[in-house]
Amino acid sequence: MKRERIRFDLLIHDLKGPLAVIEAGIRSLLMREDKYGNLTESQKRVLKRVLRNTKITHTLVNDALEIERSNVGIINKNSLKVSYLINECLVELFDIIECESSDEIRNCTDLDTLKQLLKRSHIYLDIEKGLWTKEIRTDQGKLRQILRNLLSNALKYRKEKVHIKLEGKDRYLQISVIDDGEGIPVKYHKDIFKCYFQMDQNKDHCVRGHGLGLAGVMVLVEDMGGELSLESDIGKGAKFTVKIPAEGL
Repeated sequence: MKRERIRFDLLIHDLKGPLAVIEAGIRSLLMREDKYGNLTESQKRVLKRVLRNTKITHTLVNDALEIERSNVGIINKNSLKVSYLINECLVELFDIIECESSDEIRNCTDLDTLKQLLKRSHIYLDIEKGLWTKEIRTDQGKLRQILRNLLSNALKYRKEKVHIKLEGKDRYLQISVIDDGEGIPVKYHKDIFKCYFQMDQNKDHCVRGHGLGLAGVMVLVEDMGGELSLESDIGKGAKFTVKIPAEGL
């Protein structure tokens, strides 16, 4: 491993310390009112949201390390329900974009109810109930990171709606995330997965972030033995589809 890479990983790793202190302080305020004083319900809600986002930051730190683990071929398979995967990713995203709905999604276990909750935010979930309750075996950390990045991009660049479709067959989980945004010109379909690549802001409507999320998704998908494809063009939105090996399907 290159010395520069080790320095970067060490920096990322060392972020866990201050994050742990922040999390411990918030927990103390919430759980030790006898010591620190009573909180109003509004204050508790704010602190709980801060706590959840501290956990998300923990996850992002781990994700940065996961990319490098993936580069050296480390795969950690574990069992999880497809419903858990979807719920966890949605809760993390809604904590940022629409916190009022986050708690409703977190407490929702019924697929039909979840679909209605998402529909209010113009997010449409397409999955059969059999797959929703299915337990699969795959690398949970990598799969959550893949889905979270694709959903985050779709929500950022949509004009109005996002469509999420999941299918499972022949030991593969296929996830499509579709937005109705400005789209990505065909000439950029390969470059969009390169680190730090950005579309020309003046010529192509928008800048696609810092060019790290999709590059990371490609690394994770390939190292899991999966496939990632893109269908898009100017004015036609974007459809990202991942096909990941998953035992139990």
